[in-house]
Amino acid sequence: MRFVKVKGILSPKNGMNLYRGCSHGCIYCDSRSKCYNMEHEFEDIEVKENAIELLEDVLRRRRSRHMLGMGSMTDPYIPLEKELGFTRRALELAYEYGFGITLITKSSSVLRDIDILKKINEQTKCVIQTTLTTYDEKLCGIIEPNVSGTRERFETLKRLRDEGIPTVVWLCPILPFINDTEENLNGILDYCIEAEVYGVICFGMGLTLRDGNREYFYKQLDGYFPGLKERYIRTYGGAYSIKSPNERELMRLFHQRCAEHGIAHDNKRIFEYLNKFEDKRDCEQISMFG
Repeated sequence: MRFVKVKGILSPKNGMNLYRGCSHGCIYCDSRSKCYNMEHEFEDIEVKENAIELLEDVLRRRRSRHMLGMGSMTDPYIPLEKELGFTRRALELAYEYGFGITLITKSSSVLRDIDILKKINEQTKCVIQTTLTTYDEKLCGIIEPNVSGTRERFETLKRLRDEGIPTVVWLCPILPFINDTEENLNGILDYCIEAEVYGVICFGMGLTLRDGNREYFYKQLDGYFPGLKERYIRTYGGAYSIKSPNERELMRLFHQRCAEHGIAHDNKRIFEYLNKFEDKRDCEQISMFG
């Protein structure tokens, strides 16, 4: 862990990462890519020590409210959050200043903050997003070793549903020759249907590999799936976008099942939903006096 001071905390699209680096150990993680200019070991978490101070200053001065995003690069609920509480404080500031929140996490620790998430959702909008990669718990322990298992994330989605907090699932990555099967896809979608998620984001059945994360991914393949690295190299060479040979059939099944169960499966529509700010207090006032 290392503490650094930063000059700003919100991106041009109002996203923030309170931490930099990650200890989840997902074998496919794009955030390891060299293009992000990480100047220290990925597992050596960088803590933006003045992030909360900067965030409060920005939110206090904003003339209009909008959605805030968290977790695009680093999970807001990495283990350090239990000690530092930066994510909790950021959520409290969002509520205090009337902003909406959407965050991405693979951790059931999000339920620690169920009280403030409900408060945000009651006055504006709060959407929790999570990734579901494999229905197989044993495989999950290999490709995502230090996160809440798939079943645990499913139970978290149901708890959020019961508390009235909408959810979105990222169906990714689908790793060719590992989890690119109809059985896996159906298992994940069964969870999404039962948890009544708003939508499932899917950019195709595959993954992306570039300098930094490719080397790490191949090293993990050597350890857990001997011979598979060579198959990847023969099939895809140095390509950035890695598509499953089963993509056409899997995408057809994905869209068909989502449509049958009323789950949003158009990425544009889902992102519009995530970015749309809603002020429920204004609606209440119109209802009272209209």
